[in-house]
Amino acid sequence: MDNLIDGKLIAATLQTETEREVQELLAQGILPSVAFVRVGEDPASKVYVGMKEKTAAKLGIQSRLYILPEDTSERALLDLINDLNNDPSLHGILVQAPLPSHIRQAKIFETVSPSKDVDGFHPINVGKLMLGDNDGFVPCTPGGIHELIKRYKIETRGAHVVILGRGNIVGKPMASILVQKAPYADATVTVCHSHTRNIGELCRSADILIAALGVPEFVKADMVKPNAIVFDVGVNRIADPSSPKGSRLVGDVDFKAVQPIAGKITPNPGGVGPMTIAILMKNTVRAARMAAGSVSKQDKTH
Repeated sequence: MDNLIDGKLIAATLQTETEREVQELLAQGILPSVAFVRVGEDPASKVYVGMKEKTAAKLGIQSRLYILPEDTSERALLDLINDLNNDPSLHGILVQAPLPSHIRQAKIFETVSPSKDVDGFHPINVGKLMLGDNDGFVPCTPGGIHELIKRYKIETRGAHVVILGRGNIVGKPMASILVQKAPYADATVTVCHSHTRNIGELCRSADILIAALGVPEFVKADMVKPNAIVFDVGVNRIADPSSPKGSRLVGDVDFKAVQPIAGKITPNPGGVGPMTIAILMKNTVRAARMAAGSVSKQDKTH
């Protein structure tokens, strides 16, 4: 079926645009630069940071990797972030989550300078997003979904959007984006979570369904309205004896069952995931342009 939302294709287009911006900055003597901070040896975090480093290098963005031991104190991490905040040659800072349990994640995110917060997690940027102020940075995954909505010209005005998941990384910021009085927003948004009653009924009422619960294949065929637009954000590993690794990755949507019903749907992998890194790179270049004082009103819109 030709109803796939091709995140790989759109991410590649976005990266080409970002690479062009990098070349423009380099011509002005500005090298966009981002720091990746990883605490501990979480396997998934190592993979994610590696992918971000690789993409940055491909686009001509300088990246610096700081790897700290698992037992690093919160104070030591905060000191590193403050050093990075005060480095004028550095434009973006990303602290890879999750962090060890003895470190307060919220404290770390609020210590990163808002002007270098390319992840969009600082309270100031969160507040700007809620208020519809486009001067801030948008979290990368919701920003990526919104970019797909725009590039595929999906009508959101007056649409009922149901978001499964109320997390700070996807659910809440996604709701903030789509509820604004703005192009490719103006939607009626319902946020569901583990205590939501009649969740299946709410899902069936959605014109656009965004699944970010972190529950493998939670969304079944009978939960999706015919021709609804479905975005699958979840990344879950499940046992699969037939797989060479004994397991495989699946999303929050039962893709095989839902695809024939959906008007459009993101594959998983290959849908939302590539967009997250593409938006991170876009945010980094925008941070560099802001530092140079060359951001126009048009650049501030998301």
